[in-house]
Amino acid sequence: MPVDQHPLRSVLASVDPNSCPTRLNFHCHSLCSDGSLSPAQIADQAVEIGLEHMAVTDHHSADAWEPMQQRLSELSQAGHPVPTLWSGCEISCVLETCLVHVLALGYERSNSAIAPYLEGDAVIGEQLEAAAVVEAIHASSGLAVLAHPARYRLGFKPLMRAAAGLGFDGAECWYDYEMQPQWRPSPLICEHKASLACDLNLLQSCGTDSHGLSLKGR
Repeated sequence: MPVDQHPLRSVLASVDPNSCPTRLNFHCHSLCSDGSLSPAQIADQAVEIGLEHMAVTDHHSADAWEPMQQRLSELSQAGHPVPTLWSGCEISCVLETCLVHVLALGYERSNSAIAPYLEGDAVIGEQLEAAAVVEAIHASSGLAVLAHPARYRLGFKPLMRAAAGLGFDGAECWYDYEMQPQWRPSPLICEHKASLACDLNLLQSCGTDSHGLSLKGR
């Protein structure tokens, strides 16, 4: 499937400052990497919150998808509305000589192109370059999103511009950099990222980047 026809694109096109954490969440972690919740617990919380779309983005792992989908199926059969679960993972790579993270969303989990990035650890060599990561994500029919662009050694402006030049599909514009008790997008910086994303024709993503015991916070 061509990435420009990916069904997740229309979902990301609807992202706004209020989408997360109650409607959309495309960045969270489980016990399969460095999170504190099991996939089943994430599923339970997602249903309780009322999420419509989400992805678990463990570091270099897609192991949470199957047990989480199984739990969501059980909840659906019990009569609960459940979110659409998209495949996801968070991949380390080098962009503009800076180590950054890329969210791979909606990819084919069985595709061999993405396989080297789902083995639990960051890759080395040429596969670590952002261009190679984006190529692998696209080859597996996924979307590549630059995670939390304002958390790196380089500023978000050069990184987002470089990402757009390499064919990234989007950037995580709405993010809680202050790690507040109740998640909310950081003022000013998120608006600036969203404006630049529009200028660069990048989709906007959002997520809590949860590592703790609640999907509603980091």
